[in-house]
Amino acid sequence: MKCFRILVLPGDGIGPEIMREATKILLAAGKRHCVEFDIVEAAVGGASIDEHGVPLTDEVLRMALDSDAVLLGAVGGPKWESLDYGVRPERALLRLRKELGLFANLRPAKVYSPLVDSSTLKREVVEGVDLIVVRELTGGLYFGTPRGVERLPDGTERGVNTLVYTTPEIERIARVAFDVARKRNKRLTSVDKANVLETTELWRKVVTDVSQYYPDVELSHMYVDNCAMQLVRDPAQFDVIVTENTFGDILSDEAAMLTGSIGMLPSASLGRDSRAMYEPIHGSAPDIAGRDVANPIATILSVAMMLKYSFDMQGASAEIEKAVEVVLEKGYRTPDIYTKGTRRIGCSEMGNIILDELEAVAI
Repeated sequence: MKCFRILVLPGDGIGPEIMREATKILLAAGKRHCVEFDIVEAAVGGASIDEHGVPLTDEVLRMALDSDAVLLGAVGGPKWESLDYGVRPERALLRLRKELGLFANLRPAKVYSPLVDSSTLKREVVEGVDLIVVRELTGGLYFGTPRGVERLPDGTERGVNTLVYTTPEIERIARVAFDVARKRNKRLTSVDKANVLETTELWRKVVTDVSQYYPDVELSHMYVDNCAMQLVRDPAQFDVIVTENTFGDILSDEAAMLTGSIGMLPSASLGRDSRAMYEPIHGSAPDIAGRDVANPIATILSVAMMLKYSFDMQGASAEIEKAVEVVLEKGYRTPDIYTKGTRRIGCSEMGNIILDELEAVAI
């Protein structure tokens, strides 16, 4: 029997609640396919600050480096917003991404038929939408130097962040995006602001150069402001979108809302040496923590992505996705996706019902 070690980082807010449901699904999927998952749990983010004084300890980082994959809940919350930027919960994510070399973030946005009316957009706009945003994750404004806030001689202050990308950084994310597009509908949209930002002018040039190695994939370019507009005007036109870190952060959240709730969307962060981290794209939602109303589906679908990308368990991944779809077709809803005529349930019940459907799926 194969055995894989998974580092589970529940994090803050609703993180522990949604993680409980996701790990149940993971263990059940492993049992169905004769794979053992050794789950090791540790604190990260605000929980780690409270316990250890830092958002990510060196020990937990070593555990992440020694694991076959990392499954993350969510971090942050008002409790820690007064802390210096360098020690806030979110710094744990940035350090994990950097140290694990997680340069490619895959964020799918699929509108499930039963949830079409949960979207704030018209049915005819979102019906059939199935796209994925490939976001560069370790460069750009979030990591560029110099950065910081400095006091000027006249007593005022100046904030500085630097947008930096090198040719190799752009090439490697472009190749990931082309590979993803090749396995889907062979259409790739590269998003930049090449008419204003020299850095993204280089981005467009390098992505175009890489395209010669993927003649079967149709490449188009789009400015980020137009892309933001097109995502709410005609999202079905997109298959795969590739873009830099900051643009990807914003556009993937926008794309998530096409589905009716940010609580529905998983993500995968892939890097060198087969390292990967999986997490829902929503936040820690401390306002609903502990009330058993959070939506665990994004985290459960993150498990499905983990099985697909880290362990080549395509069948197990598809079974989880199918179980989620069946549960939605039967009308079960957490409050964030509830509409009149459906059945409102809590986080733990949603996890249990998905687990029941998973176990009923024929292998």
